[in-house]
Amino acid sequence: MSGDRVKNISLITAFIVAICSAGLSQLIFDLVGGKTPQAARLLMQKPTKTNLRAFEIDLQDNCRLAKMLRPWMQYARFIILGELGDKVVAGRCGWLFYKPAVQYLIEPWPPQIDQSQGDVFSAVTSFRDQLANRGIKLMLVPVPNKASVYPDMLTSRARRPDTDVSCKTLEIISRLRQAGIEVVDLFAAFRQTRATLPHERSTTYYLSQDSHWSPDGVRLAAKKVGQRILELGWVEKGHVEYTLESATIQRHGDILSMIQLPQVERHFEPEKIHCTQVVNSAINQPYPDDPNSAILVLGDSFLRIYSRDEPGVAGFVEHLAKELGSPVASIVNDGGASTLVRQQLSRNPKLLANKKVVVWEFVERDIRFGTEGWQIIPLP
Repeated sequence: MSGDRVKNISLITAFIVAICSAGLSQLIFDLVGGKTPQAARLLMQKPTKTNLRAFEIDLQDNCRLAKMLRPWMQYARFIILGELGDKVVAGRCGWLFYKPAVQYLIEPWPPQIDQSQGDVFSAVTSFRDQLANRGIKLMLVPVPNKASVYPDMLTSRARRPDTDVSCKTLEIISRLRQAGIEVVDLFAAFRQTRATLPHERSTTYYLSQDSHWSPDGVRLAAKKVGQRILELGWVEKGHVEYTLESATIQRHGDILSMIQLPQVERHFEPEKIHCTQVVNSAINQPYPDDPNSAILVLGDSFLRIYSRDEPGVAGFVEHLAKELGSPVASIVNDGGASTLVRQQLSRNPKLLANKKVVVWEFVERDIRFGTEGWQIIPLP
């Protein structure tokens, strides 16, 4: 028998063993544990496409051998190929990007969207009209994806960082503005500010290991939104004095957490993040929300980071209050700014009492991937 034939037989045998090992090992585990084997449950059902697919998913999710081996196989893929799983795209110089946000930028537009989930334009205009009937102004704040601000850190083949890569989102912003909706263009703000900074300070507005903005990005966004509200005369600047206190934290970013592999996480140093906490000078206490404020802020985890996370009171809401000179009210729903946060508001309509302005923040990728889509939510 030739050497090549022996090698081929060995590879085929190893492949067959690998295919069968998951099912055989799970059968043994089930029998030892006194459970009805998954394979037996399969034989008790008709061999339909649905039942076979359900068995495959059940085996994939619950196979003990696969659970034991999968982390180490993923770790091997990271060491050998540099792959970081289904949710992460590795950029340059240790930068990591959330894959759905990158998909939003590069995949064909318009995407195939389930019409029952609504669309961003209809949801925003409906919400604007409902608020207008109550004498409340709406300000929209789409937050750029990290790759929209730092395409050059995603790939060296990207355009210059001072050019637009979010054409889809900018088209939607233009359409909303034509409908009379006030939109703060943070895309232009980040792009213009990056262009004025020296190269060594060009990567400060988003975190390298995280999908969210940095404290510098928070302060710039809050400044732009606060200035626009005051320029429009929607409210007058308040008289509350706020001071800033420095606070430094160290943490791994949420993109690393998505990998769910401690072995990979140990290859990355925690980011050192220099935050500024907002303090009420008169009482020398950390900033508190005021449900009776004339301004209500709605949004997602871009409002939560540094505010409800470490170090606390250092997020967008707090810095917006500082710009306005008065506290605001807020509703924050991680990943739910497209629909869920408005559902929360509809269940608690008292928050709209005495309101003059609603600031609605959502991250750019949610235009396509927002949880529960963009449903029209009636306000009671």
